Amino acid sequence: MNVPKSACSLALVALLASSGLPAMAGGRDGAGEATTVATLARPWMNTALSADRRAELLVAQMTLDEKIAMLHGPMALPFGPAPLPEGAIPAAGFIPGNARLGIPALIETDASLGVTNPGFVRGQQDMSTALPSSLLLAATFNPDIARRGGAMIGTEARAKGMNVLLAGGVNLLRDPRAGRNFEYLGEDPLLAGTVAGAQIAGIQSTGMVSTVKHLSINGQDHKRMTADSVIGEAAHRESDLLAFQIAIERGDPGSVMCAYNLVNGIYACENDQLLNKTLKQDWGYKGWVMSDWGAVHSLDALQNGLDQQSGEQLDKQVWFDKPLKQAIAEGKIPEARVTDATRRILRAMLANGLFDKPPVKGEIDFAAHGKIAQAQAEQGIVLLKNSSDILPLASTAGRIAVIGAHVEAGVPGGGGSSQVGSPYRQSSFAPRSVPFGGEGLIGSFWNTVFHPSSPLTAIRERMGGGDKGRAAVTFNNGAYPEAAAASAKAADLAIVFVYQPSAEGDDVADMSLPFGQDALIDAVVAANPNTIVVLQTGNPVRMPWADKVKGVVQAWYSGNRGGEAIARVLFGEVNPSGRLPLTWPVDESQLPRPAIPGWGEPDDTRVRVDYDIEGSDVGYRWFAREDKAPRYWFGYGLSYTRFTQAKPVIRGGRTVTASVDVTNSGRVAGSEVVQLYLEATPGGAKRRLLGYQRIDLQPG
Repeated sequence: MNVPKSACSLALVALLASSGLPAMAGGRDGAGEATTVATLARPWMNTALSADRRAELLVAQMTLDEKIAMLHGPMALPFGPAPLPEGAIPAAGFIPGNARLGIPALIETDASLGVTNPGFVRGQQDMSTALPSSLLLAATFNPDIARRGGAMIGTEARAKGMNVLLAGGVNLLRDPRAGRNFEYLGEDPLLAGTVAGAQIAGIQSTGMVSTVKHLSINGQDHKRMTADSVIGEAAHRESDLLAFQIAIERGDPGSVMCAYNLVNGIYACENDQLLNKTLKQDWGYKGWVMSDWGAVHSLDALQNGLDQQSGEQLDKQVWFDKPLKQAIAEGKIPEARVTDATRRILRAMLANGLFDKPPVKGEIDFAAHGKIAQAQAEQGIVLLKNSSDILPLASTAGRIAVIGAHVEAGVPGGGGSSQVGSPYRQSSFAPRSVPFGGEGLIGSFWNTVFHPSSPLTAIRERMGGGDKGRAAVTFNNGAYPEAAAASAKAADLAIVFVYQPSAEGDDVADMSLPFGQDALIDAVVAANPNTIVVLQTGNPVRMPWADKVKGVVQAWYSGNRGGEAIARVLFGEVNPSGRLPLTWPVDESQLPRPAIPGWGEPDDTRVRVDYDIEGSDVGYRWFAREDKAPRYWFGYGLSYTRFTQAKPVIRGGRTVTASVDVTNSGRVAGSEVVQLYLEATPGGAKRRLLGYQRIDLQPG
């Protein structure tokens, strides 16, 4: 679409149908090269054939044992006495290849935010570019930059010899305390689905397989192994499932990963309604379903739609090996089901180039990839408050007191399987880890890593650098509020950086900032009313001090170039353009479930999580339905310029087209996110996002 210098028309086509999106497209077919002599012996290597045909030819040559071997594999990490499988790279998972038939091994890595190296099992120097959190990515409202980030992750995975990326999280944000919200893409199915689909497409453009995960209603991490997500079928298909459907349609991922939790009383990874009826039959999905690591509970899972048992040593039994072969011999499971599961895996591998263009280890251009990470951060940082136009700052701002949150070291990231070790920016400075979990492979899982991109350094550089920058910008770590207040009082302006650790495996207890940081902000603003708060969180938080401070910036987890990105926004080198991909509650009392289900109960307790309370009305839909006023609405975000919109033009017919002219009426260039909502339906539903478009506009 061509965008004029100062105005833009947004065109949206909304299908007037209640049946949802169409069935999934067939995707790539791997067609290309002519038949060679080698393909006469192995006709499935003929790239002129479709991926479907090639998979059929290959699976027809496989023995039962060879097919079963593709349906299960271990976590390829040093757990217990067993050595790593031959050919495995220490990473998330491994499915051995088949030399007789030329089938490559599946070498799987967690890669939601970059290629991971858990516990540095591949050595301290095996680093990757750490992209910002998925919530920040969603705040860009920009599928194009999501695609670029996905291609970047895929490129780095290829250079490390991997070929399956466990990425593409699209579970909707239903509770702001959930531990993995930072890995997901907000509360709206259209936004989450389109951004995830673009990221997946970017990953697979590099010859990798990407997943989309975790199917479905993986709404809380507290007791995630025993939580039963209860929701009606229609509400499910109009919310979380719709996000998956859009992501699959847009990105055509090779695999879908099912979740730990139960859905309506049945484990997600053996849920016939979810995997067979919805995913494979209704949507026509052609890829394979892999389990999350440790999410398989019985052999029934295979018949109910699961194709591959992943991280098998974390389950009570390797169901998809000897028990499966015995069940086939006894006639309990047809071999045809094993053939179907194998064919699905092979088809995805063939369609995405794993046979034809296998990964080759090589060098990584961290400088170029860092620019992508920084661009995401700059587009996703959200300006929440800017009283008296305290921002942007000028290099003549006087004395600035920077306070708190390890900003002398870097910016935080989330914990868990998505945690990425950043490349060193300076030879003497490695990422800092704050040990909430502990040492070693398991303990480090929950630690907070601070990527070596110091906001303090970046701010001092903009205030003259060197001795001048250090004189103009003082630093206090915020450990003692009185000392921080004294630092703020001696300055013309104070910037308080605060953070909230968040990690896979559990939820945060409440929405408050930990470590007494609310009291820290109160002390600083009492000493200096010219106070700006920079939030570095994986979730919305309470803001009891919001009316006292003059500026609030939501920086999320901003990745391994986050310090530079934050400073560029603060000083106006970048005009903030992020928009909230979630609704920001005032506190927990506004939520559908003010108390976290199962909190305080024994670990093995099965917990019923009633999502029928809000149903498909997630986030802003819930607040609109209940006439609640949040602190900030979904889609909210300020700019250093002003935008005006003309009256929308609506054209009807079988489809409805809406267009609107947008003008930058301010003095500086900026980016606007135009959002189109359906405000009401005959059935009583309120507020649905129908379309969005990010546009860059010069003033005038």
